[in-house]
Amino acid sequence: MSGKERTTVEQRRVLGLTSLGSVMVALDVLVVASALTTIRRDLGASIEQLEWTVNAYSLSLAMLLVTAAAVGDRWGRRRTFAAGLSLFSVASGVCALATSVPMLIAARTVQGVGAAIVMPLAMSLLGAAFPPESRGRAIGVFSGLTGLAVLGGPMIGGAVTEGLAWQWIFWINVPVGALAIVLVLRWIPESTGAARRLDPGGATLITLAVLGVVWGVVRGAAVGWNSPEVIGSFVLGGLLLLGFLAWERRTPQPMVPLAFFRLRAFSAGNAAGFFLTAALFGAVFFLAQFMQAAFGSGPLQAGLQLLPWTATLFVIAPVAGRLVDRIGERPLVVTGLALQAAGMFWISRISGGAVHYSELVPPLIVAGCGVSMAMPATQSASIGALPREAVGIASGVYSMMRQLGGVVGVAVLAAVFAAAGGYESFTTGFSRALAVCGVLSLLGALAGLGIAMPRTTRPGAPAARQEPVEELR
Repeated sequence: MSGKERTTVEQRRVLGLTSLGSVMVALDVLVVASALTTIRRDLGASIEQLEWTVNAYSLSLAMLLVTAAAVGDRWGRRRTFAAGLSLFSVASGVCALATSVPMLIAARTVQGVGAAIVMPLAMSLLGAAFPPESRGRAIGVFSGLTGLAVLGGPMIGGAVTEGLAWQWIFWINVPVGALAIVLVLRWIPESTGAARRLDPGGATLITLAVLGVVWGVVRGAAVGWNSPEVIGSFVLGGLLLLGFLAWERRTPQPMVPLAFFRLRAFSAGNAAGFFLTAALFGAVFFLAQFMQAAFGSGPLQAGLQLLPWTATLFVIAPVAGRLVDRIGERPLVVTGLALQAAGMFWISRISGGAVHYSELVPPLIVAGCGVSMAMPATQSASIGALPREAVGIASGVYSMMRQLGGVVGVAVLAAVFAAAGGYESFTTGFSRALAVCGVLSLLGALAGLGIAMPRTTRPGAPAARQEPVEELR
């Protein structure tokens, strides 16, 4: 076997196993969506507790992504990736054993820590295995599978919940994770990045800042937006965010090098990814519940009714990944998020009164095509803006921004839903929440306009110069 063939086999193994890890953690972001109604009945959960069942996972995932990327660059990406899979699998077992909502939320928090290790290290291993000229296509496959896991979570969760029990949506991670760990240690070569000091101060400040803001959003509808608790949470979160920015400017080894955001493609790609995921997670959180409330669907049927949305990823995402290498990211990001906005506004408009399921199919397809186009493009724009040696921290920052978007999206939409009457007036709250999804998508499309179009070069001409990491800092 030639060296080229060996490299090709190695790249396929890296792509397959990193995609498997990413699918596992992405699936668990919203795999509980179709089971929320069942969990609410079994454990007596409130809308606020259901939010934290989703957001506890997303928040811990978001807050430790960049730190995990730095740990992997220092201690070995393969080793750290396997450790993250181990923690994620064990925490999944504890989620399955939960007998109360607080226990489930705590286990979901630990599960998110494991996911925070897996996700950026998957991207780092992928970036190290593929050169820039073929990375877009690999990221397209990776992103397509990851996005399918996010959007397919409700269907899979519904099938497992209805066929077995909601606990099995977590039990299934244990054997799959064990097999993945063995294959990762056997097939993926070890790699490291530039040694960087950890930044526990920055990690602590940004974690508490985001927690303060999200806590205020979640609690606002329950205790009043003018209450001391909510106002105090917002003020404290804002002050901590300012403290984080000041800290990152002064520390010699920042968790998030703020100078990276001077690159327009990096900033725009991250902003677009934030709003894309905010709209996406918020919509998934409510759509599965809407199918059960409006049509009396069971968990499995509710998941299947979302197929017009999720199935588009099979076709659109791989094509979008290839188009990124040809036409650049901006057209795909802007067009994709505009389509997602159109789909969300469409659903919001027709769901306010009596609606038949067939009326939801066209807007679900439109929104699905949009997110399938935009997802790989936003990732490619943010990660491709930095040199190859910075791919680890770039993937960590992008993943953090995306997960923060998910946390904010669920929190904001749940606040809008609760303000409209909550479960006592489900249809009205749902319609208003989906309208907010459309607004978030439009904000993402506007952010995507900041992504620069690729320069056209003559055959054989040198590629456009990327700024070295040292110059950016």
